[in-house]
Amino acid sequence: MTQLLAGKVVFITGAARGQGRNHAIRLAQEGADVIAVDVCASVSEDVGYAAATEADLEETARLVRAEGREIVTAVADVRDLEALRAAVASGVDKFGRLDVVIANAGIATWNRFWEMPEEQWSTLVDINLNGVWRTMAAAVPSMIEAGNGGSIVIVSSAAGVAEAPGCAHYSAAKHGLVGLARTAATELGSFDIRVNSIHPGAVETEMGNDPNVGKVLTTHPEYMNSYKWPLTSVPRTTVEDISNAVVYLATDLSRAVTGTKIVIDMGQTMA
Repeated sequence: MTQLLAGKVVFITGAARGQGRNHAIRLAQEGADVIAVDVCASVSEDVGYAAATEADLEETARLVRAEGREIVTAVADVRDLEALRAAVASGVDKFGRLDVVIANAGIATWNRFWEMPEEQWSTLVDINLNGVWRTMAAAVPSMIEAGNGGSIVIVSSAAGVAEAPGCAHYSAAKHGLVGLARTAATELGSFDIRVNSIHPGAVETEMGNDPNVGKVLTTHPEYMNSYKWPLTSVPRTTVEDISNAVVYLATDLSRAVTGTKIVIDMGQTMA
């Protein structure tokens, strides 16, 4: 069977587990070699779920190699532009090119906006919004230099197209990614680089099982109206559901698609 990304190279952030790991495996199955980074550490005391580890990133590497592809890994924080540039340079040195970027790294924390400390707000925005800008800033020069066009997939959220009571900072950052994606799509169009955003709803991952979600919604049950969906046969999406959209946007299946949003939320945000 023809592989959709044969000979291509993909850069993925937040690749140690969850969505990022699954994206790496799926894109490797389509023939891509992978540059994978993750912070592999706790980044905020406000995060209610366990952090990924270096062992998790090593397992991602093992699983990619099990698909017959190569991978370069680096422990890097998306708040560190130079670390991201170094990771990209290391991968390009090995593989000779860069074709696809999956800007996936992010965190979630919960609090009402006027009650959260400034550090809680700014840390999340720096990772979830500024970190995507840094990811793209680190990767795009190599894509342009290679001259092969390519695709950038920004992982936003259902909270990037609708309200998200209890995590306004998360929603603000994820809405910001839409503006970044649309503007980057315009600026990179002449280089044949497409930029799109995906918007998962509830996903079966460590973040998706954050116990702080239940605490906030129990304390403020009126917020639940923003977190319901009509597709009741799907209690939440899987990482595979999200990777299906990533494969579509990363490959020539979507060669005429740029500057758009794909929402994968069981209908949560439909109006």
